[in-house]
Amino acid sequence: QRCVVLRFLKSPPNQNKTSEEILHHLQNIVDFGKHVMKQFFGENYVHHGEIIQLPLDFVRQLCLKIQPERPESRCDKDMDTLSGYAMCLPNLTRLQTYRFVEHRPILCIEIKPKCGFIPFSSHVSQEIKHKVCRYCMHQHLKVANGKWKRPSKYCPLDLFSGNKQRMHFALKSLLQEAQNNLKIFKNGELIYGCKDDQDCVSDWNELARHLKPFFFPSNGLVSGPHCTRTIVKELIHVITMTLLSSTDACRAGDMKTVPVSQGRSYCEASAFNKELVRNGKHKLESSGLPRGCLLYKTLQAQMLDMLDIEGLYPLYSRVEQYLEEFPEERSTLQIDGPYNEAFYEKLLDLSTEDDGTVAFALTKVQQYRIAMTAKDCSIMIALSPCLQDECSEQRPVVLTSKSRFSFSVSVLDLDLKPYDSIPHQYKLDGKIVNYYLKNVQAKDDPVMSSLFKENEDCTLVLHKV
Repeated sequence: QRCVVLRFLKSPPNQNKTSEEILHHLQNIVDFGKHVMKQFFGENYVHHGEIIQLPLDFVRQLCLKIQPERPESRCDKDMDTLSGYAMCLPNLTRLQTYRFVEHRPILCIEIKPKCGFIPFSSHVSQEIKHKVCRYCMHQHLKVANGKWKRPSKYCPLDLFSGNKQRMHFALKSLLQEAQNNLKIFKNGELIYGCKDDQDCVSDWNELARHLKPFFFPSNGLVSGPHCTRTIVKELIHVITMTLLSSTDACRAGDMKTVPVSQGRSYCEASAFNKELVRNGKHKLESSGLPRGCLLYKTLQAQMLDMLDIEGLYPLYSRVEQYLEEFPEERSTLQIDGPYNEAFYEKLLDLSTEDDGTVAFALTKVQQYRIAMTAKDCSIMIALSPCLQDECSEQRPVVLTSKSRFSFSVSVLDLDLKPYDSIPHQYKLDGKIVNYYLKNVQAKDDPVMSSLFKENEDCTLVLHKV
């Protein structure tokens, strides 16, 4: 009735925390959103929520009710039913910008854009990391490990390019292979997105049936495969326009290019890029993103990872060594919070000159954790059809060929990545790169493949000398 979401902490069985610890943990999440992520993303995009206390009986009943609905892969953790504390947040599958007309249908698209730049750090040891983005490399390892059945053609650098053609290609690829990176809700109900059974064969016709009333309100005219294609095209157009919009001024501002890693604004493994090369074009246009839009802000936060995990790991070890000697300093260094204005201020030091101090190392570690959070956040785009006369100046609106929508864009999944996860990130990075070099690049090496292309049946002739 109030259109809010309750969020509870989960933890592995037999790891029960006290009510005080749970309250403290939730308070940290709220403070981090309020004092840190709001500064990076802006007031309009971040909803930090508030902590509430609920009757334990209600929480236990709720837990029993939702248990059968939880995907199997998530059941290794139990919902906290002992403290009664929860976070109360707005339901982001609804419009956030104004008091919505409740009877209007609402469409919501959730996108996990992932990391939108290629490492530019001199600490990178493998040249491939300067050419192929982390997401495209990781796809191959995930398929090999059986997480997905086939690699996605989505490349985050295409989405973050600001070039409409590349953005359309990226969004179409996400719709074809949603994996865990795209979901679509209608009136709060999930209608499209990857289920846990790993089979994401997308049923576009079913999706088009849901979407048709939004994009082509009058009946007749549209049916058959052409209709499905047209509807998906309209959807992609709307998502692109809302992602490029700035809800500070409600329309895309001056086009400013994000300082992309030393001129490389594309990934060599991107299917879009390969297509261009195949057609004899080698120049990839990157239009840059409008400064006020959420993608621009997300990318700026991601680029706080200035040293790459390879440059960061030794600094993490320096902080660890210091904590071994002086464990009592952990709270002074604000490693586990509080996430207040003072914590945010320290993040603004963008120098990369290492002076050998623990303070420098810690700043870079905290910046890396923010960057990791921004690389894993979700963007929620809520759309609701509006009539010509309703669309006032104050409300952001996006037009399609047959309809117009009020929209709001929000960002969620903004919990700070744990300090202790850095060694895992370092190992995973090595695994991803080594797997790619061994199993993918070796096959794709242009020199080798062109040698074999002329004549697959090669004979080596030895002359007696």
